[in-house]
Amino acid sequence: MASRVVMPKLTDTMEEGVVVKWKKHEGDSVGSGDVLAEIETDKAVMDLEAFASGTLRRVLVNEGTTVKAGALIAVIAEPDEDISSVLADTIVPAPGAPRGPEPRKVESPSTSPLSSLGEEKGPIKASPRAKAMAAERGIDLSTLKGSGPGGRIVEEDVIKADAASVPRATGATDRPLSQMRKAIARTTTQSKAPVPHFYLTAEIAMEEAEQLRAQLKQSRRSHPSLTDMIVKAAALALTRHPEINVSYAGDVLRQYGSIDIGIAVGLDDGLIAPVLRDCGSKTLEDIATESRGLIERARNKRLQPHEYTGATFSVSNLGMFDVENFIAVIMPPEAAAIAVGAVRDVAVAGAGGVKPGRRMKVTLSCDHRALDGVQGAKFLKEFKRILEHPQELIQT
Repeated sequence: MASRVVMPKLTDTMEEGVVVKWKKHEGDSVGSGDVLAEIETDKAVMDLEAFASGTLRRVLVNEGTTVKAGALIAVIAEPDEDISSVLADTIVPAPGAPRGPEPRKVESPSTSPLSSLGEEKGPIKASPRAKAMAAERGIDLSTLKGSGPGGRIVEEDVIKADAASVPRATGATDRPLSQMRKAIARTTTQSKAPVPHFYLTAEIAMEEAEQLRAQLKQSRRSHPSLTDMIVKAAALALTRHPEINVSYAGDVLRQYGSIDIGIAVGLDDGLIAPVLRDCGSKTLEDIATESRGLIERARNKRLQPHEYTGATFSVSNLGMFDVENFIAVIMPPEAAAIAVGAVRDVAVAGAGGVKPGRRMKVTLSCDHRALDGVQGAKFLKEFKRILEHPQELIQT
């Protein structure tokens, strides 16, 4: 029996994928579990395995093609089997950049546009907001194709048409978005727009933490990075303030029993956050060893979906780029994330006068639907205390 090979939906955020490379070709024998192709998802490059045995009768998508999740990309069947019914399925390529509208003209609301044959078209289906916006921007609604229910033109259709019609500056070049960048655009829009963020910033004395790290670097084979120490401090603070390790879930507040911390890793085409599971029960050395492997696979785009999804808290460190302070966007369903800046030489005023010091600024982003300022402040105070007394990092 013929078997359909479709573009898999490998993560909750994946809407489309790219066929990077076919490992099997038309006419090749295929066994269940054989790798058919490499697929680029929104976060990684992964192997697509066959779920049936037979012959790869038809490859329907060229390498480098972007295809919607669920679309037919190949067929496995017996050598002499009729596959015409399977091939009747339509391949759904991912949509390209929107085309701009024809030259604008403002129609009176009472005037029905005429077709090229002079016949009157039916009324244009558009939301009130789309109509008002089109009138403001001088866009002819008859030139747009609606993406709403039943082809109804909605506000987003007008915004896209308006953006597409603006002439680009001389010498400008459009680069296609990578799958990762598309996913980031979707996720951050879902977060920043509807989630009411608030931010808390603290400055942390890092002299003792840096001294401890230098000692561990000399005495241990798997010495921790500064990010590893920050992850461990966050895990300890979350253990003592579990009210931060939650998600807002509509009518309920979801409390997590495991502390799963995502570590933001910057790549050439975007950002990924491999997840360290159950950090509350891991030693600093465990965290250092595990994070090193995860980050390496992240940079090579070889993470599995379970390795970069399901974090309950996130750490983003840009200190290595000499960034003093920044704020992180919360990634749903997390309720908080901490942004870490560079450790800097500063002048510190004290009872004995001014002396040199080492300071690091951190900013906690919180979802106000799940957390209040006092809860965030208590967590941040404990996080700061742990890093300023870093022996706790290696005692637990």
